[in-house]
Amino acid sequence: MNRIDEVFDTLKRQGKKALIPFITAGDAGLDTTEKLILAMEQAGADLIELGIPFSDPIAEGPVIQEASVRALENGTRLLDIFQMVRELRKKTQIPLVMMMYLNSIFGFGKERFFALCQETGVDAVIVPDMPYEEKDEIQEIADSHNVYSISMVVPTSQERISMIAKESQGFLYCVASTNITCEDSRRIDFEKFFGEIKRYAEVPCAVDFESSAPQQIAEIKQYGDGVIVGSAIVKMVGRYGKQSPEPVKAFVSSLRSILDEE
Repeated sequence: MNRIDEVFDTLKRQGKKALIPFITAGDAGLDTTEKLILAMEQAGADLIELGIPFSDPIAEGPVIQEASVRALENGTRLLDIFQMVRELRKKTQIPLVMMMYLNSIFGFGKERFFALCQETGVDAVIVPDMPYEEKDEIQEIADSHNVYSISMVVPTSQERISMIAKESQGFLYCVASTNITCEDSRRIDFEKFFGEIKRYAEVPCAVDFESSAPQQIAEIKQYGDGVIVGSAIVKMVGRYGKQSPEPVKAFVSSLRSILDEE
C-alpha cells in the first residue's frame, strides 16, 4: 500500500482532515527544505507537496514562480532533490508528492525518474501541464514503480469530472479557483463542484486553498478530505529564508488547530 493511502485511511478512522503544505524544493537551499519538511510534520502536516523548480512554471501564481526562480538560482537540480529525499527517509515516512512539469520528467528520462522516485521514497507526482487525456504518457511506468499520478480537477472541468474522479489515484487534487493556484480566485459554487466530485470519486479529495487567512479554512474544510496550503507558506520561506522553519512550523500548527476544530 502507498503511504498516501495509509495516511488517508488513518485520518478517516480518526475523523480528521489531511493538512498538505506546499513548499518549493531548494528555496533557501535544500538543507532548509529538509528542515521545513520535518518542522511541518512536527506541526501536524500529514503529507508534503514538494514543488520542483522549473524555468517557466506557467501554472503557478507569482509567489510560487518567484520561489522557483530563487531555487534555480541556488543551483537546485532534480538529482539533488532525490538525494535530499533519500536522506530524509532516514528521519520520516511522511508521504511526499512532487509537483512538476512534464518536460522535467521527459528531460530527466521517464524510466530513470520513476525508478528514483521508488528508490528514494517519493510517493506521487502531480503534473499540472499534463491534460488528463494524455495521462498515459506516464501512467504505466508510474504504476510499475508504485508511484501515484495525482489527477487535478478545476471548476471548469465540469463535463469531465466524472471521468477524472473515477480513475484517480491516491487523492484527487481539487483546485478551488478557475485559475490554477491563483490567489485572487473568484467565488465558485462549492456545493455543486464538490457534490459532483464526491458523486464519482473513489479516493479522498484535497482542496487547493490559496489564502493567507487561516480562518477561511474552517469554511472550506467541510467540502474535502484534506486542505492544500501553498502560497502563504512559500511567502514565509521567501521572507525568512534559512530561518523559516520555526515561523512556518508555528503557522502550520495554527492550521492544524483550525482543521481539528469541531
